[in-house]
Amino acid sequence: MAAGTTDIMTPLWRGVVVFRAITAAFAIIAITVHHDGFARPVLGWVALAGIAVWTVLICLAYSYDPTRRLQMIVIDLLVTLTLMGSSALVLSTEQLTEVAQRTPLLTTVWASGPVVAAAVHSGRVAGALFGVAVAVVDVWARGFFTIDLARDAILLVGTGFVLGLAATAARRASEQLRRLTRAEAATAERERLARSIHDSVVQVLARVRARADQLDGEAGELARLAGEQEIALRCLFAATPPGATGEQDLAGALRLLASSRVEVSVPATAVPLPTADVDELVAVTREALANTARHGGPEAKSWVLVEDLGAEVVLTVRDDGPGVDSGQLVGAQCAGRMGVSGSIRGRVADLGATLTLDTGPGRGTEWEVRLARARPGVAR
Repeated sequence: MAAGTTDIMTPLWRGVVVFRAITAAFAIIAITVHHDGFARPVLGWVALAGIAVWTVLICLAYSYDPTRRLQMIVIDLLVTLTLMGSSALVLSTEQLTEVAQRTPLLTTVWASGPVVAAAVHSGRVAGALFGVAVAVVDVWARGFFTIDLARDAILLVGTGFVLGLAATAARRASEQLRRLTRAEAATAERERLARSIHDSVVQVLARVRARADQLDGEAGELARLAGEQEIALRCLFAATPPGATGEQDLAGALRLLASSRVEVSVPATAVPLPTADVDELVAVTREALANTARHGGPEAKSWVLVEDLGAEVVLTVRDDGPGVDSGQLVGAQCAGRMGVSGSIRGRVADLGATLTLDTGPGRGTEWEVRLARARPGVAR
């Protein structure tokens, strides 16, 4: 469990402990008041001791993180149901039937403790199920079903359901706050580094790039490489880091691939996608550009285009290289070279996207990837 989630749940668990203690005191008072009419008074005092001892144990258990587990809550439910069931042996027939309105079961409202704990721990479904279990034993111990017992059952199930909703909402809010805090800290550190590097490295690279046209040979090539690194650094500073929702800007990530031989065209606004999807699309683009560099020669150029169509995102990578024929692709796959079949086709298939290849001898190569934002089996 994350630290932020633990912190937000701590007050709820304290509430469970306080509720358990207060309801135990009420049950003990009720047993004391009604014990004269019990069919088996001694067993009633045993039940009272059981409620007191178990309350102390379970409150200690719920007060420590390592013991806040579903197994402990299930044990709490079983002990509670056992003590509830003992009412059928302890209470007289009159207390269970004719005067049922005035004589509660031994556990009274203390029996709702496991329902509250289950709701806090596991949410609305667990809370409602535990409420059903307590309601069923309540009816069994009485031996009949009335509108009052139905009302108690609805209150138990409803309490577990509503409290479970609140606990789940609190847990999600805590996780969202943790992500936002982490993203804010990462952004602040990014801006600090950007200012520092801009005042030193980027300015030096910009001066070197400005002299590229005046230099020849290896010096000129180094100057052009320095210019590419300057562009990459500026794009890196401008790129949007992963946000609190686990999304990242595809446009910002692809801008980092721009160079003197690669032109990147992306929308002016961010193109948010899940971070894992962005990583895969960037890897596909890198592999396509690497194929161009390997087979297109030193003068080949590439163009990367991103279109955000709302329901889907279209990524196109095109080059003016020599192109390839279908026979070359089949031969490369048979030879075990995974550039096209693995790194490109495999990644696109894993994303659940569609891939179109348009190429041929003498007319370059164009890859088009269409990724739907809403895909079967993908949580959004």
